[in-house]
Amino acid sequence: MKLHSRTLHQGVTKLNMSQSKVNRKHNNDSAKCGGGGSKFLFQCNTQIAENGRNGNVKEAEMIFHKMPVKNTVSWTAMLTAYAHNGQINNARKVFDQMPKRTTVSYNAMISAYIRNGCNVSKAYELFSVLTERNLVSYAAMIMGFVKAGKFHMAEELYCEAPHEFQDPACSNALINGYLKIGEVNEALRVFENMAERDVVSWSAMVDGLCRDGRVAAARDLFDRMPERNVISWSAMIDGYMGKGFFQEGFCLFMDMRREGLVEVNSTSVTLMFKACGNSGRLPEGMQIHGLVLCLGFEFDNVLTNSVITMYCMLGCTGMAGKVFCNMRDKDLVTWNSLISGYVHNNEVEAAYRIFERMPEKTMISWTAMITGFTKSGRVGNAIELFKMLPQKDNFVWTAIISGFVNNKEYEEALHWYTRMIWEGCMPNPFTISSVLAASAALVALNEGLQIHTCILKMNLGCNLSIQNSLISFYSKCGNVIEAHRIFLDVIEPNVICYNSIINGFAQNGFGEEALCIYKKMQSEGHEPNHVTFLAVLSACTHAGLVEEGWNLFKTMKLCYGIEPEADHYACIVDLLGRAGLLDEAIDLIHSIPFKPHSGVWGAVLGASKTYHRLDLAKLAAQRIIELEPKNATPYVVLSTMYSASGKKIDGHLVRETKNLKGIKKNPGCSWITMKDKVHLFLAGDQSHGNIEEIKATILTMDREMQRHCGC
Repeated sequence: MKLHSRTLHQGVTKLNMSQSKVNRKHNNDSAKCGGGGSKFLFQCNTQIAENGRNGNVKEAEMIFHKMPVKNTVSWTAMLTAYAHNGQINNARKVFDQMPKRTTVSYNAMISAYIRNGCNVSKAYELFSVLTERNLVSYAAMIMGFVKAGKFHMAEELYCEAPHEFQDPACSNALINGYLKIGEVNEALRVFENMAERDVVSWSAMVDGLCRDGRVAAARDLFDRMPERNVISWSAMIDGYMGKGFFQEGFCLFMDMRREGLVEVNSTSVTLMFKACGNSGRLPEGMQIHGLVLCLGFEFDNVLTNSVITMYCMLGCTGMAGKVFCNMRDKDLVTWNSLISGYVHNNEVEAAYRIFERMPEKTMISWTAMITGFTKSGRVGNAIELFKMLPQKDNFVWTAIISGFVNNKEYEEALHWYTRMIWEGCMPNPFTISSVLAASAALVALNEGLQIHTCILKMNLGCNLSIQNSLISFYSKCGNVIEAHRIFLDVIEPNVICYNSIINGFAQNGFGEEALCIYKKMQSEGHEPNHVTFLAVLSACTHAGLVEEGWNLFKTMKLCYGIEPEADHYACIVDLLGRAGLLDEAIDLIHSIPFKPHSGVWGAVLGASKTYHRLDLAKLAAQRIIELEPKNATPYVVLSTMYSASGKKIDGHLVRETKNLKGIKKNPGCSWITMKDKVHLFLAGDQSHGNIEEIKATILTMDREMQRHCGC
């Protein structure tokens, strides 16, 4: 909920209502004094105001200029019409030409400056010369200072204002200003010192406390409210949902219904649909859907679109489809919601059928469909669809590029990124993160450096997601010093940022440094997650820090309530195995509460080979073969170990078994980058276009080595 802007708007609306009362008084005074022409004058003033509100400035001008007699209200109405439509210079001309200016006129011009670009200095010039200030004058000027971020001046003016003008309008302006910049305690200070509070004041503070994570304090304030409206109820419900307290939020929504003093509106119901979708609550979602039908909201497109989105989030695409079919008037959001919902649930064919039926396709629908195809591995279909697009924005380019990355077609991702730049489309942070991931996967340092240069030119160097991607990229390319430098430049690192640098140090063998970063992360109040522990356990494994790794493994559940997953067990088994503690590793495997994956047994197999434990190697190989029948590694390792221990017949039998089953070892793979092009080579590969030249060069090099080195 964007309550701060909404309550600010309510404050402005109240001020405008106050201003309107004054305007009506002026009109009535004119009617009393003007004799027969007063009715005509009143009608003209009303028409100018209405045309201004509706954007018909030319019509308002025509009426204004044709008026034989004008009063202060006429001039103010024309000024406001210009200001309402962004014509601030014309508004000022009218103000300067006014034969007589009143407080209302000054207030209108002050509000015009604040509303149009927040020219607070010019607004304050007028405020300074205004001798007869009223509530509207002070509230408008305080609002102006708040919008301009000049809180000290807003506070000074607030203190100068007569007490009868402070509450609630001026106080509300100050409260909402502080809440918008996250200064909740300052807002609370103003709130607590208010002599008179209205529902806007209370609602703003409830929402502010919820956004600050202080849900209990918000509920205490909510319970003390003398009067509640739908905004205050929605703010408290949203606060609960935002912190994951679904049951409390749902019960509060039902309390609002039972009280019956406040009518449920589309905003509060949309909030509930979103919460049900995010929390996986189908029964409650269906209950709210039933309420919508009972209240007669089924023709509200905003609500119905929310229903479709909720059912798709809950995996009930059939129900979403029924809601879609029953809709009389489908807008673009409706079509896009269902297409995106099908894509989210991997029902690409169903999504494409809706996409083909869509009367007017938008960039959102094209992007969703391209994402759906790449997500299901149908990159060819995604490319076909992409080529059909008459115009392409950076979101659709990002969809196709990230699709290549997700399908491990990294070279294609870089190629399409180059095309994107050549076609004059500027990448966004998501595009940059995708191509950095591709560069990291290919260890393409030059390409990554070029992308980094592009980042700096676009002034995106302080974007957190890009900084995280750069840390991962440089780490995977072995430049952990640069990765660490970027990490130090991050102003407010999040958990992802810490995970990236810890993992970077771990991958490059800097176990002690990884643990130092982990300790720093804890000291700064960041709670580790599954990924963090995987990174620090990996660091301990590579650095041989057995005791530290074992202690970290135990703290996962004891201190943070994180259940170790298969990869965590694989890491700790690898750690014990590398240290020669194979029996302890086997004991740990037997304690795993689920069936271990091949990575766990792979760690045992590798350690068994290192420490010549043929008994455990046989056990590990047998388990890997059961889990991955086509995996050649257990056969190769076991055969080698048999031969090394003098059991050549057993080794031969293992190789024969592998060959009879048609299992082949995956060939080794290498790549080099030359002239901005990546060349891929497999062991025994003859497919390269220049293979004959390559073979001739290798032969020449071999002869030269023999001649010079005697190799």
